[in-house]
Amino acid sequence: MLVTELNKDEYAPFFEGYIQGSSKGVLVEELEISLHEFIRFVQNIPMDKFDYRYAEGKWTIKEIIQHIIDTERIFAYRALRISRNDKTPLPGFDEGDYVDNTNAKDRPLQELLTEMSVVRQATLSLFKSFSKEQLQRIGTASNHSISVRAIGFIMIGHQKHHQKIFEERYL
Repeated sequence: MLVTELNKDEYAPFFEGYIQGSSKGVLVEELEISLHEFIRFVQNIPMDKFDYRYAEGKWTIKEIIQHIIDTERIFAYRALRISRNDKTPLPGFDEGDYVDNTNAKDRPLQELLTEMSVVRQATLSLFKSFSKEQLQRIGTASNHSISVRAIGFIMIGHQKHHQKIFEERYL
């Protein structure tokens, strides 16, 4: 499954940037590769940058890593529900409220990266279990249609988006 196989009606326009920023390779392989690239990238960030905010009210790198983890968990849950042909519309979530209610700033970096790796491994197992038909199923999340396969590419693009933000605004 390649990102070029997605149709525009498989995701909300809001996600176009994430879709375009995801990888051009096979979905499951790219989920794995992007994790290793991200961890390697983060491990090369100077330690004094993890609690840095480039502006008042902006998240720290640690908080962003927690945000990526939380978002992946929510999106994997959406993928599971939609893959099982659950037609219940799934609600959105306020990412700011989630970040405000974490203790990411007090956690060691390695603990966050371990959690991210474990969550991605669970995501990989889930996506490897999907049939072609399940990957193509479409449900409703945040009042928009979305396919299981689009969710996978959005996860990759979301992670890459934040890595780019790290490069541009934190380093």
